[in-house]
Amino acid sequence: MNCRHCGQAVTLPFLDLGSAPPSNAYLALEGLRRPETWYPLRVFVCKNCWLVQTEDYAGRETLFGSDYAYFSSYSSSWLNHAHTYVEDIVRRLTLGANSLVAEIGANDGYLLQFMQEKGIPSYGVEPTASTAAEARRKGLQIIERFFDRQLARQLTDEGRQVDLAIANNVLAHVPNINDFAASFVLLLKPGGIATFEFPHLMKMVAETQFDTAYHEHYSYLSFTVVQRIFSQSGLRIFDVEQLTTHGGSLRVFAQRADTGANEPSRRVGQLLDDEAAAGINTAAYYSDFQTRAESAKDELISFLVTAKRQGLKVAAYGAAAKGNTLLNFAGVRPDLLPYVVDRNPSKQGMYMPGSRIPIVEEAYLERERPDRILILPWNLREELQTQLAYVRQWNAQFVTAIPRIQIAPAGMNR
Repeated sequence: MNCRHCGQAVTLPFLDLGSAPPSNAYLALEGLRRPETWYPLRVFVCKNCWLVQTEDYAGRETLFGSDYAYFSSYSSSWLNHAHTYVEDIVRRLTLGANSLVAEIGANDGYLLQFMQEKGIPSYGVEPTASTAAEARRKGLQIIERFFDRQLARQLTDEGRQVDLAIANNVLAHVPNINDFAASFVLLLKPGGIATFEFPHLMKMVAETQFDTAYHEHYSYLSFTVVQRIFSQSGLRIFDVEQLTTHGGSLRVFAQRADTGANEPSRRVGQLLDDEAAAGINTAAYYSDFQTRAESAKDELISFLVTAKRQGLKVAAYGAAAKGNTLLNFAGVRPDLLPYVVDRNPSKQGMYMPGSRIPIVEEAYLERERPDRILILPWNLREELQTQLAYVRQWNAQFVTAIPRIQIAPAGMNR
């Protein structure tokens, strides 16, 4: 295996989760009668450039198909995050009716709808037909393709260079990260900027967030590595913000290296120093992650087995990709976890890939009244504990499994 950034041989192991089907390959009822395709799920570190990356087995067309099931708008906290971003960036860049904005990975229009409300011209690039169709229903202009240099050149030739390019939780999802970064140099106007949000590798390591590893996430990114990739692709980072989203993310501000005029903020150098001090460019930094992941897996299995022996009813909430990683690594099946609740209608009536646990609507909770509710998207714990506060009527308790089993009474945020 060669590094997808620098091309050197990649040999340092980071995480081995065995094998699993693609995390968003949800099954319809008829799919239960057919075999699933499982791929090894292993993550390695390049000791030359320190990019953390999955072993490649499935192409992007396999992972991001026409029936892609992740819709961003079903999380109220994520919608609030997008709305706040739009308010802030419009003020910061003084965007208006004569500006042009593009979002790469526009999903279901969760963010661009707020640009549209402000009367700022915009378009999205989104390769998955299911989410692109939902964005169009909101009146948004969507280009249904993967974003790369070929498309960026086409957009430039059409006079569609932008003042602002947005890429939220996309950078980790691209197999050719060098081409993807270089595409923004073409897409941006000479004075344009691009913002990128992605989960921060330091948070993943510090908090044992191993369930954020799945085939769609080709890369696991430190700020140091992103700066190196961008610099070699013709982008220059001038600011960075640390966010709480997705368990701890970074928002990076970049400009064209040839024409951008923004001076770097002190936060850029500070975060680079922080990562260096943590040892992010050393093999030792990655050495015990596998052991900690296995410990979390064992705790989950022990919790579910004990609950079953005690006659407690356990349900899960949130048919998220990270939940599929966790359940498949732990070997959990419907005998230990009979159903997963999700608000997304496109997932209801389907089955979790690999574990084949049925996905049901929220009404199941009031009908079945489980004693324990395992929150699979732990990054939305506070939002979901507020949303589901009514389960205190029967003294249910919320459970999260990452980085270890934690149990809290219904309605209590921790």
